[in-house]
Amino acid sequence: MQRILGCFLLILMMACDNDRGNRNPYLVEVRFRFDLNLNLPLYSPLSNTGNAVFVGTNGVGTRGIFVMNVGLEQFRAFEASCPNHAPNECSTMELNGQTAVCPCEDFEYSLFTGQQFSRPEDGMRYYDMLEYNTTFNGGVVSVSN
Repeated sequence: MQRILGCFLLILMMACDNDRGNRNPYLVEVRFRFDLNLNLPLYSPLSNTGNAVFVGTNGVGTRGIFVMNVGLEQFRAFEASCPNHAPNECSTMELNGQTAVCPCEDFEYSLFTGQQFSRPEDGMRYYDMLEYNTTFNGGVVSVSN
């Protein structure tokens, strides 16, 4: 019986993985929660699929967030600081329709997926946008990390 329990504990410990190898070294993952009421004019564009808004409120993300309605009452939220360098004077990305553009080097990212378009093939590691959790209930999109 002790052997079985010992084997079970060993397997359980090996199954736990703390490897955060994909963590972005440029962005600190700040804790926050922010609600967007779609009945307010500032956030009403999110009532339509394919529309996105920028939220630049202090304490929401590192440099703000982008929130996008991806359809069927599903929303995605991403950090507005460019994921491919440390935050600096030009690292706050700009909303351009359904994409976010980093003004430092003109990298573009999809707000549907957070993925970078046209990654350079220079052997360097490039990161996609940092995504935050979203929930939708009663006309309010809640974004948190």
